[in-house]
Parts: sequence; C-alpha cells; structure tokens
Amino acid sequence: MSLALVAGAALRAQLSDADELVIAAVTSSPHAARGPAVVHVGHELEAKPIPPGFLGLSIEYTALLPYAGANGPNPVLVQLIRQLDPGQSPVLRFGGDTTDWSWVPVPGMAKPRGVHYVITPQWLDAAAALVHALGAHVIFGVNLEADRPAVAATEAGAFVDAVGRSSVDALEVGNEPEAYGFRAWYHTPAGTPVPGRRPSYSIRSYAREFSRFARMLPSVPLAGPATGSGGWMAGLPGLLSAAPRLRLVTVHRYPLNRCAAPHTEHHPSLARLMAPASSRGLARSVAQAVSTAHAHGAELRVDELNSVACRGQPGVSDTFGSALWVLDTLFSLAGVGVDGVNIHTLPASVYHPFVLERTAAGFRWVVDPLYYGMLMFAQAAPPGSRLLSVSGSTRPNVRIWAVRVPDGQTRVVLINAGGRRGRSVKLTIPAAQAPAMLTRLEAPSLTATGNITLAGQSFGDATQTGMLAGTPHLTAVSPDDHTYALRLAPASAALLTIPGDPGATPSRRASGTSAHRP
Repeated sequence: MSLALVAGAALRAQLSDADELVIAAVTSSPHAARGPAVVHVGHELEAKPIPPGFLGLSIEYTALLPYAGANGPNPVLVQLIRQLDPGQSPVLRFGGDTTDWSWVPVPGMAKPRGVHYVITPQWLDAAAALVHALGAHVIFGVNLEADRPAVAATEAGAFVDAVGRSSVDALEVGNEPEAYGFRAWYHTPAGTPVPGRRPSYSIRSYAREFSRFARMLPSVPLAGPATGSGGWMAGLPGLLSAAPRLRLVTVHRYPLNRCAAPHTEHHPSLARLMAPASSRGLARSVAQAVSTAHAHGAELRVDELNSVACRGQPGVSDTFGSALWVLDTLFSLAGVGVDGVNIHTLPASVYHPFVLERTAAGFRWVVDPLYYGMLMFAQAAPPGSRLLSVSGSTRPNVRIWAVRVPDGQTRVVLINAGGRRGRSVKLTIPAAQAPAMLTRLEAPSLTATGNITLAGQSFGDATQTGMLAGTPHLTAVSPDDHTYALRLAPASAALLTIPGDPGATPSRRASGTSAHRP
C-alpha cells in the first residue's frame, strides 16, 4: 500500500483497543525504506504545503483599541501575534458581528439604525500602527447589512488609506449574511426586533448584493460570504460564478454553540470538544467548499474559528482541553487544503487566546490555554511544511500528525486527548538514526486553566513580555532500529523533531517560505 499522502487521508485513521501505540513508516515514498531518500523534504507528495500566514487572528472592531492601545501598538500584543507566524507576514481579520454594526461616518448621512460602533480616526491610526509593526496583511469586514453601498465604500476607502493598499488582503462583504433574514439588526423604540433583510434572503440574494457593492469598492480582492451555514457553502459554485471579484471564500466554524438548547449535540461540554467530530469532523465539513473554491481559482480561509459559538463556554473554552482541540483542528484543516485560519477573539469572551486585564495594580496580559496549542502548531508546522501520511493502530483519544519541513526535518505531533490514561508510543521512521528532540505540552488536567507548560516554559499567571519564561526543557530520544519509543502523559501533547539528512537539498516545491502566501 502506497504511503503517499492524499489530502485529508490522515483523518481516516482506524482506532484500536491496544494500549501500546505503533505508528509505522512516516515517509514520503513507498520505496523509502530502501535508502536515505526518506529524509528528504517529501517532494513526491501531492498535497500542497502549509502556506505562509496560515495561522492568524480574527479581531472584532470593538476589540482593537482594548488590545492594541491608542498610543501605538502594545509591544506584548505584537510579540504574542508575531510568534504565531515567526518570520512571516501575519494575516489579521478585523470583523465578526461588529462588521455590520460599525461604520465610518458618511458626510451628510444619518447613522444607520443598526450601527452602534463608530470607526474613528483614532481606530484607523491604531490599526495602521499594529499592521505596520507586524508587517501584517489584513482582511477588513465592510458593512453589508446597512444595505447602503456608500457606507461600505466609505469604510473600505478609509481602511485602504489607513494601512496602504499593499497591506490589504481583501475586503470582506458582510458577516454571516445567512442570518440577515431572521436575526435582529436593530430594535424599534418599542423593543420590536427588526432583521436586516426579509426572511427569503438567500445566497442568491447575497450574490446580487455582492456584485452591486463590488462596483463601489476599491480595486483590491474581495472576500465573502463569511458564512457559517452548510447550506450556503453548498451554494458556493453559483456565488463564485456570479461574483468574479470574489477571490477569497471565507467561512466560519465553531464545533459547539453556547446558545444551543441543552441536551442537543452542539451544546458545549468538554467531552464533546475533545471528540474527533469537533476537530477532524469540523475539517471534513469544509472539505467540499475548499475544492469548490480552488476549482474557481479562489482561496478558502476559515477566517473565524473557535471552540464554542456565542463567545465561548466557561469550563470548556478556557481549559487546557481547548489547547489540544485547536492543535488537532489546525492540522485537520491543513489536511483538507484550507488556505488559512483566523482564531476569533475579543476581550468580552471566554475563548480568547489572551486578554489584557485590569487589576488594582494596573493592567496585565494573561495568556490562556488556547494560545499554547496555537503556539505548538506554529512551532511544528512552519511555512512549506508538507503533511505526511501516518498509518498504524491508535487508541481513540490519540491523534498523530507528521510533517516534513523545508530543511528536511520530520516533525511529529502526538496528542493524547484523554484525561485519565497515559499512552506508550513507538514511532517508526525508515532511515531515521539520529536522536530526536521531544517537546512536551502539559497541564495538570484537561480542565486546567493554569500551570500549563510548553517545553517546561510558561507565560505564568501574567506576562510582561509576551514570551515564554523559564529554562527550556527538551528531551533527547534515541531510535532503536529506526523506532522512537516515548510515553504520552494523560491530557498532553508532544512534538518530536527528527533531524533530516544534512546533505539533502529541499525541493523547490516544498520550500516556500516567502513572507506572505502566494
């Protein structure tokens, strides 16, 4: 059986009841066991490499100033974002619910009734300072629900002028328009909810509006439909055909929903978050949309992702379990060909990866469990990394991902999503002979909200630098007949870095490490 990777094939790994885990032949070629070619970058694999700027943040308009400050970008924020995309240009998305609740005032126009946040010159200056400090690229959401092209055009012009055209990846037209027909956009003085559109509003309606608004927007790529609806994703072929300026398809994904009725399958619990359906199943739910976008020459970005919709669930979104969930989910989305992911955040949520807290002694930055999982992904899968096939028998709570990085190293991430039992692992890699370095991500339990360490380091209760503190603790693991043996603690993850052939030359296809994605 060929071990060449087919995109998403790792999602179909079979689970067994054996306590000992054996991962066999992580390799780039069915003939790899015969010689040292197995340590090369993996140019024979067909799956696309992980692009630069793959992991970004989605920030609500109301959250920028509390995070970045009004007097220049907060250096801790800059550091926290930068180390998620080391050596790259991060992709930030400004938007979310506040996309359709915000505006840049239009001269001579009364504020639309559904708007309650004003994007001021101070906001634009803060956005520009953060973007330029990071060398970031940006997706800006523009107000569609107001149904006034002049509102969207004024916003778009202000955004482009503030950060510069070259820093704008796309202008995203509206946010979750599938809800326009039933969700209240504003309330009358008597308290009656008024939706932004009629109940019959559909993706065809959106396509017509998109084209009408596009004629008023600057000549930069456009994004949409910023949808979380499976039905709307099924309508993407028609939208892409009707809207030639749509170059970035954007979708939203949350495996669980705090607003869901109790006892339904999407109501949040930690057990549900740790289930494969919440990570690998989530990735499968966008696989067809990825294929559709790529077939039309567009990219697809999950530009709003987190654990629990409706701003998160205490005891789920703020636990160490969320770190293991996001680590598995990011690899899963890369496995189905997603072009990028933005983790959604705002201070008034449970699921933020970090937050600036006010205390009696002043302000302090608190790094939450979710961020640790994001950081391990960034360390494991730099730009140009190619997913490798993983075969063998695993226990239900153990998930494994392997990549070949451009310098020839093989990196394997192992996740024990079970909170009760450790697992023994034997990892066989043909031609691997040198000692590998093991980095562990650990916490006291799945439910822990603190005392988390990555390579023995931690951000502690608060950080003044945005950098891990403490002495790094790495473990050397020597192979025995090309096999690495290790033990996964309960509720933990590990990153095993296996040296490549020092004489190997990275393939041109897999060595893409440009500052920004193509």
